[in-house]
Amino acid sequence: MSRVDADVVVIGAGLAGLRCADRLAAAGRAVVHVERDHVVGGRQRTDEVDGFLLDRGFQVLNPAYPAVRRFVDVDDLGLRPFGAGLLVRRDDGLAELAHPLRRPRGLPATLRSRLLAPAEAAALARWAAPALTSPRGLKRGQDRSLREGLDAAGVTGALRTEVLEPFLAGVVAEDRGETSEAFVRLLVRMFALGVPGLPARGIQALPEWIADRSRRRPDGPDLRLSTPVLGVRAGREPQVVCADGTTLTARAVVVAVGPEAVGGLVDVPAPVTRGLRTWWFSAPKAPSDSTMVVVDGRRRGPMVNAAVVSNAVPSYAPAGSHLVQVTTLLGDGHDPTEDEVRRQAAEVFGVPTGPWEAVRRDDVHDALPAQLPPLRLTSPARVDAGVFVAGDHRDTASIQGALVSGDRVAGAVLAELAAG
Repeated sequence: MSRVDADVVVIGAGLAGLRCADRLAAAGRAVVHVERDHVVGGRQRTDEVDGFLLDRGFQVLNPAYPAVRRFVDVDDLGLRPFGAGLLVRRDDGLAELAHPLRRPRGLPATLRSRLLAPAEAAALARWAAPALTSPRGLKRGQDRSLREGLDAAGVTGALRTEVLEPFLAGVVAEDRGETSEAFVRLLVRMFALGVPGLPARGIQALPEWIADRSRRRPDGPDLRLSTPVLGVRAGREPQVVCADGTTLTARAVVVAVGPEAVGGLVDVPAPVTRGLRTWWFSAPKAPSDSTMVVVDGRRRGPMVNAAVVSNAVPSYAPAGSHLVQVTTLLGDGHDPTEDEVRRQAAEVFGVPTGPWEAVRRDDVHDALPAQLPPLRLTSPARVDAGVFVAGDHRDTASIQGALVSGDRVAGAVLAELAAG
């Protein structure tokens, strides 16, 4: 019999891989966890550049996600929320839409925006209601595209074209309304229940928190960074072939890499993904004192959202500077230039952007898996003899989906190992 190096080898230290390895180790299994990069996090990465904290593209963490509440101590992350609402650029200025429950004092400004025509607001409320009252029903019911769902519900007018569609384009990374209506409704539920924010140390603090908790346990996973994997061999004792010439043999292997890499290790269809491009700018003066995310209701350019990130999370910028992000779609014919982004940002914020300095541009071609109808909440955990796959591309495209997938796949591995 061949030498077995571990009960389970987990490949990839993004959120799904970290949660999977953590649960397996907590159950008493010997886990070797390999990651090609020198740090954990996958798509949840943060770099310090000239005193600024720059995530790999604009990301947020919603503390209302059930998996986040279950598996992470959010208080330890120092989460700083964005404003509970949205700023919308209209022809006559910036309009504020406040979250009615989280920021009731913003109701007068919301009413003055003239974006809440009674009939349109009522139609939107009817469309969103099932997400709040019967989320399980959404998961089991019929599905269609977001565009078809909004049309059928009679959601029209400025509330749709100037607010909902521009905002959701930045959330699902597409602006044609092709995303699953059920998936978007579930996202709307999370926005209703929680206010997204960012950890004081950047989005990477989330995966690092999970990894640090695992390291503190004497029976935690054997995490090996800077260990790229070349291939996986399925079988009774599956093997992982590493780029350094070593081969790890285990009783099970979990492939928890991103959607762009999974097809190179296991025989599964390559997931369709959406891309986003984020420009990070250093501004000597904040273009707005708001902590809210901004959208362009006029839709006169490539921008899907912008924010003065350092207003909400001061630690993202050094003293005396301000950090502004502007995000656009990427791919499918979208390839915006810095000049286009600066022009639109100047119009949206109502200030010149000439003094802004570009700190970095992030092109995230595989920002998130596409969620086309009908919504598929899970994919089979086991894909070959002894080989399992985890990731948000196997559940739902979100931090919630990644954590749930890692946990679910760990459960399937434990069940198979227990069965011998």
